[in-house]
Amino acid sequence: MLRPRHCAAALRRWPLKPAFRYSSMPSSPKESPKELKDLTPGQAYARRAEILRLWHLYQRPDQPVVRTAAAGDLRSKPTETFVGFLGKRKDIGKHLSFANLTTPAGEVLQLCANAEHSSVAHSRFRNIPAFSPVRVRAVEEEEEDKEEEQEAESKEGSNSSDKQPSKSRAIKKNDETKRRRSLLLNEIRPLNSVPEDWFVPSDARFSPSDRHLQIRFHPELQARLKFRSWLKGEFTKYLMDERFVEVETPTLFKSTPEGAREFLVPTRHRGTAYALSQSPQQYKQVLMASGIPRYMQWARCYRDEDARSDRQPEFTQASTPKPLILALDLEWSFTSAAEVMKHVTDMILHVLKAFCPAQSYEDINGARIPAVPDLRRKASFSSPIHTFTNITFADSIAAFGTDQPDLRIPNRIYAFRDLESIRQFTGVISRLSDPLVEAFTLRPQSRSVKDVRRFVRKFMDDLPQAFDKNPDGKPQILIWDESQPLRGFSSLGHGYQRVLESTLGQADFRGGDIFVFQARKKPVPGHVPSSTMLGKFRKLLWSSLVEEGFLNKPRLGQPGSLQFAWVTEFPMFKPIERGEPGQGVAGLACSHHPFTAPLSEGDLELLFTKPLEAKSATYDLVLNGIEIGGGSQRNHIAVIQEFIMRDILRMPEEKVKGFDHLLSALRSGCPPHAGFALGFDRFVALLCDTGTVRDVIAFPKTMKGEDPFVRSPGELSDDQLAPYGLQLAAGRDGESDE
Repeated sequence: MLRPRHCAAALRRWPLKPAFRYSSMPSSPKESPKELKDLTPGQAYARRAEILRLWHLYQRPDQPVVRTAAAGDLRSKPTETFVGFLGKRKDIGKHLSFANLTTPAGEVLQLCANAEHSSVAHSRFRNIPAFSPVRVRAVEEEEEDKEEEQEAESKEGSNSSDKQPSKSRAIKKNDETKRRRSLLLNEIRPLNSVPEDWFVPSDARFSPSDRHLQIRFHPELQARLKFRSWLKGEFTKYLMDERFVEVETPTLFKSTPEGAREFLVPTRHRGTAYALSQSPQQYKQVLMASGIPRYMQWARCYRDEDARSDRQPEFTQASTPKPLILALDLEWSFTSAAEVMKHVTDMILHVLKAFCPAQSYEDINGARIPAVPDLRRKASFSSPIHTFTNITFADSIAAFGTDQPDLRIPNRIYAFRDLESIRQFTGVISRLSDPLVEAFTLRPQSRSVKDVRRFVRKFMDDLPQAFDKNPDGKPQILIWDESQPLRGFSSLGHGYQRVLESTLGQADFRGGDIFVFQARKKPVPGHVPSSTMLGKFRKLLWSSLVEEGFLNKPRLGQPGSLQFAWVTEFPMFKPIERGEPGQGVAGLACSHHPFTAPLSEGDLELLFTKPLEAKSATYDLVLNGIEIGGGSQRNHIAVIQEFIMRDILRMPEEKVKGFDHLLSALRSGCPPHAGFALGFDRFVALLCDTGTVRDVIAFPKTMKGEDPFVRSPGELSDDQLAPYGLQLAAGRDGESDE
């Protein structure tokens, strides 16, 4: 029989496995229970007795602790009460059992139930299924004598030398055990029931309809939600210290032409409806005119847009027209675009300093996630792992083929200045008569030319159809190969090396280097698309090389793993694409929203003649190739704002009148102001090593905008629609269609 103070040593000899997962869920009842009035007297009495039994078992007040065995010197120690989820039990003989208890604070305690100490508690402990919520009363065990502990460990090692783990692993296990408190059980009581046949393997995965089990039993999901909460609090504390005023603006707004489809909420006044707020944009501009100098809000916004992995139909956002899911909404008065960019940079640097990514990341189920307990230690800020870069929209398109550059990808895109030397090659890759030919290079690491060629062949075979059907031509890949004529560049001619060196600005080429060429139409004055086919191809090729092990990508927490880029000087307007909602009848749409100011006086003059060539005072913040926020300098002069609405966008008169409240505020001496919206969910997802925001939201929507956990949206009946003067219209096939 082990003495109570030897429980901790016994647990170290027979360690518990820390991770268990459910493999299946018990099926829910197929039929709902009958109402009480439909039961026979005997059935009703049995129902009543069962309900009272469950109340008595799980919700009655605690009873005094009763010890049934001598506790020795432990009687003098105070008894503490703990609650939490019980882990899987480990029995050692008939009289000793162990399990972990995870408390609401996240602390993992080691419970020891010893029949010699309390036979009643030990018996109850063995009858409670794993994963049950419990309340326990226990005393903390004495620390083991060092000599006794070393002797026990050496004996254990001599008896099972073939099963002894590696030295580092053993040290890690011992460290974990020492960090945990070991408790000797006096009493245990379940707080609810769980099916006794639940089995949870380490690789268990659940359907979205079992989201509560995903959150409970997927440690990586819980870790992301905890980090999200911590990060949100850090942003709020920083802004409060900077004297921002948190203002909640209405969710029920009205329909306005801001560019996105809206969710409408009909009222019982027939013919009228609210629109769920797309963003607090107009309200916060009015607050600037109201004398609120610095505004902030975690604002929930709604847009009826096709779902993507980085957006949701509902999101908390901060005044930018692009869906940013959960975002932090900010606005400053008496400021400029440059000052806002500096303020936002300082805010993120402050959070990164508190975050300290170089020291806070842990590997949880294969994902890199910051550990909240480590963050609370406020570790010193070591070498930075991030950079901030400023680049204009035009330069970003030219260098990276996108307005969302991923600066982790090495080398930029270059354009050939002289096509005469590669005229024949140009005719091979494109049918355009006078194209712009661009190229970039990537260098696979520590692989043979043969391996690189095999990879490229498979990559091109699996290329998405969009690249094959590109009217400008398909990308062409050449590989530097010393064994081939002209090192594999026969199609470029004998002057290939001079052409490559002059175009790409480098001369240290070596075997296995990949060269990509692409032709496209030369840009003309006016609207420039936000990406090129070569830019998309470059990102796809780099991602594939990283996935196949040909290139290394900095892991989160390593230098260069967080690459921020401020992209500025966006076009003010763009042509309306087919099926895209616009703000007026001029065939134009704002690249961001109608309230953005021109970049300069010259851009304001362009609005009278060539509006597509005008630039805006807009700025987007990009992290690792993903836009995480954006903002702009606003039109604070009512005449200019009305000019853009009436004369540039050519909004109908009734739509212009819908902005009377805003124009009235601007006429009331509204100061210059600018704002920014940080896409919080996207930011958290990037910091937590996941490509979808659904992994950092507790109850996310699917790509179809549905909530599989609560099964929304639900179908409507005629009785529900009648008070609003609505009815279901007949579909084409004769069925009802909303």
